[in-house]
Amino acid sequence: MDVSEYIGASKERFFADLKEWLAIPSISGDPERSADVRRSADWLASYLRGIGFPTVELWETPGHPAVFAEWPAADPDAPAVVVYGHHDVQPVEPLDEWETDPFTPVEKGDRLIGRGTSDDKGQVFFHTLGIRAGLAASGATAPPVTVKLLVEGEEESGSVHFAELLRTHRERLSCDVVVISDTTMWSEDVPSMCTGMRGLTEAEVALYGPERDLHSGSFGGAVPNPLHAMAALLTALHDADGRVTVPGFYDDVVPLTDEERDLFARLPFDEAEWLRTAGNSRAPYGEKGYTTLERVWARPTAEINGMWGGHTGPGGKTIVPREAHAKISFRLVAGQEPGKVQESFRAWVEQNTPPGVRAEVTIPGGGVRPCFSPIRSAGVQAARRAMEKAFGKEVLFTREGGSGPEADLADILEAPLVFLAVGLNGDRIHAPNEKVEMPLLLKGAEAAAYLWDEFATALRSS
Repeated sequence: MDVSEYIGASKERFFADLKEWLAIPSISGDPERSADVRRSADWLASYLRGIGFPTVELWETPGHPAVFAEWPAADPDAPAVVVYGHHDVQPVEPLDEWETDPFTPVEKGDRLIGRGTSDDKGQVFFHTLGIRAGLAASGATAPPVTVKLLVEGEEESGSVHFAELLRTHRERLSCDVVVISDTTMWSEDVPSMCTGMRGLTEAEVALYGPERDLHSGSFGGAVPNPLHAMAALLTALHDADGRVTVPGFYDDVVPLTDEERDLFARLPFDEAEWLRTAGNSRAPYGEKGYTTLERVWARPTAEINGMWGGHTGPGGKTIVPREAHAKISFRLVAGQEPGKVQESFRAWVEQNTPPGVRAEVTIPGGGVRPCFSPIRSAGVQAARRAMEKAFGKEVLFTREGGSGPEADLADILEAPLVFLAVGLNGDRIHAPNEKVEMPLLLKGAEAAAYLWDEFATALRSS
């Protein structure tokens, strides 16, 4: 029985088991669901033992537990692979927008609807079928590479304890490559691999002028107005070409290669349709010289998320306000470090604050680092071959604009990342009526089955 035959024969049991796991409401951000997050981890651990993983453990954190499982290769010198995913899920509100109970998975045609179907239980779970299919097809009792699953329980609440978990278990997680199954493909008909995710850092700026609000008739035009100063400051954050003006902001950015730009351009991107999905935005905007996809995936940004100060209630109040506030976020790309951007921004605010106004910059936390996988790396090319064998067509490349713990995996484990995922942007991830395309989960399992042989060859020779 070959891989695809095994998957076809096993799909009913696969989806029945997945539904059982999906029914556990493992919402990590809700303290009242802590027991359910643990129950989700226990369920997965029991399942992995049942399908043959020789080592399965719950790894505790100050928050929610992660699941670790290892299936050693028969050859002790074979490459090792860590597969990362998460078993916690997003909250389900607003409940009245769900067409079905979010924790009672329902099949509608080829779609499986329920919280976690795509993000990320469904995509974690296809690996369990993939490894069994590969073993069944080869007749082996162990995979050709050592497979280590690491499924965390706090991704949807910020992975607060994840970096420390990686440091604590670094030797156990030693590997040649990390596989991420928590992203999306371009479309059902255009299989693709993600090669990077942007990082993130945020800041809040407060500008202070007079000690109290002043009568604008008596003082307006004669003392600095913090709201005027804030408007000018935020206007100066970008130049006429849409570039961020903070000195050194682009110094460390890894530029797009000509090959990447060509592959992005080959994706069937309909900008007008994309604008409709962007809240019916009326026109594209961004850094001059780059396409919309390049801007979203591979260029850093600075966004003004909110601005307030002075009188905002009903009726007029003619004042010079004493203070103004703004929230700003920076999406970062390969090469940029959140800490360096934070300090550069602090210095830029100080340099651009006018006399008579005092600035305070507050930065919540260390930020999230970007991650990136060169498309010509041995691991990426091996995964591309596995996906092309499963899908029977060329696999293209994308990046993603969101942020996650992937950079910690790469940095702490000192291993390159490979993204192998079959979710879709239309899966309503984090929204009501989340779904996954069931045939794509089976294709993901097939690609995962082929992946281990590809890695066994490619990672030995790289």
